[in-house]
Amino acid sequence: MGVSARELVLDMLLETERDGGYENLLLKDVLDKYDYLEEREKAFAKRLTQGVTERRIQLDYVLDAFSSVPVRRMKPLIRNVLRMGAYQILFMEGVPDAAACNEAVKLAAGRHFVSLKGFVNGVLRSLSRQKDRLVWPDREKEPFRFLSVYYSMPEWIVRMWSDDYGTETTERMLQGLLEERPVAVRLSPRMTEEEKTAVLDGLRRAGAGPRRHPFLPYAYLLKRSGSVAQLPGFAEGRFAVQDVGSMLVTECAGLEERERENILVLDVCAAPGGKAVHAAQLLDGHGMVRARDVSEKKAAYIKENADRMGVSNLKVQVWDATVCDPAMLGAADVLLADLPCSGLGVIGRKPDIKYRVSLESLKEVSALQHRILETVWEYVRPGGILIYSTCTVNREENERTAQWFAGTFPFVPVSLEDRLPAELLAGQEEKGMCRLLPGFFGTDGFFLSCFKRLS
Repeated sequence: MGVSARELVLDMLLETERDGGYENLLLKDVLDKYDYLEEREKAFAKRLTQGVTERRIQLDYVLDAFSSVPVRRMKPLIRNVLRMGAYQILFMEGVPDAAACNEAVKLAAGRHFVSLKGFVNGVLRSLSRQKDRLVWPDREKEPFRFLSVYYSMPEWIVRMWSDDYGTETTERMLQGLLEERPVAVRLSPRMTEEEKTAVLDGLRRAGAGPRRHPFLPYAYLLKRSGSVAQLPGFAEGRFAVQDVGSMLVTECAGLEERERENILVLDVCAAPGGKAVHAAQLLDGHGMVRARDVSEKKAAYIKENADRMGVSNLKVQVWDATVCDPAMLGAADVLLADLPCSGLGVIGRKPDIKYRVSLESLKEVSALQHRILETVWEYVRPGGILIYSTCTVNREENERTAQWFAGTFPFVPVSLEDRLPAELLAGQEEKGMCRLLPGFFGTDGFFLSCFKRLS
């Protein structure tokens, strides 16, 4: 790998640490800007950037064992150079340890830290020699610290999940979040069987290796790690990138069972538009889907997806979900409330989330969810359906918010037994709710609950 790829990684790690930017957005912008790089260099830069972020807690623990200076006291550049080197030594078999050490030394020297070349070299070479004899925190004496370090998760999150789900389930969740995840896509229902076969054949020839997900006939998993937008069929709207948990929300709405001619589906926090577009396609051109979000930028994402998938019965609107819209009172047959959340269920795809959240931010986002639900419930007509969902695994934002909603407003839970696979509902504590935990069903962490408005 060329130095240029490592330099890009270093700059991205420094920028996210300094400015608190979102890694996934920065990574996309940087790789788009340096599009002239070979695909293998792009793949290397992507994996190293995401890997260092994902394993940061573990890497810092290991580096502290070999460094005379604690990681927290190092210069930011040296700290990230060492993290990059350590990640390559521990997790990238295709990179020789000697190359990881040498390139780290070059990075430090090239960024005016010539005097620390020996320090960087010494730490990484010591790690290389002893990487098979690393000592972790004692699992029996310090179970939470062990799980935190070994699976690179903030200890307060480990404790919170252990309180909610038990230590055994928590460890399985932590394992699941570190597993390499395929990309989930949803095939357009408008295709004929011949067109579907042609799309899947095209994906196979492109090396994406599509395999059907067991829960939904139109859901497929792709093994390719490159740009999905470059795959055959994407630009033509043959498929959309969407996690299976998100697809299940629209399944629970029962749109295919309803009178579709004049149906109105309202998605109050729709960006980037996956569920709204899915609903519009299931209605097959009938009725109307109103897809709303708070800013022009988010609305543009929805419109881009809707246009690419070729739906005509979808209208995009800029609207703050905390602000009441009198024109919508009692108008929606189905309301989708996939609300802002802590995102703890998608840490496997966006690892920087775990460093952003705090107990205080969890309380703030839960309060926001309550404000939105207090506003939007009146949009549902009597007999209509409201689906509340999140991409988190925090009970306060999930079950407890759903329980509060059902106990506060004129809604009753709707059984999901005829709308979701039986294995997903096994062990669920309450009617009308479904929790998907990472590491169990091959999905992101997700929660959904379905309610019917009383007359």
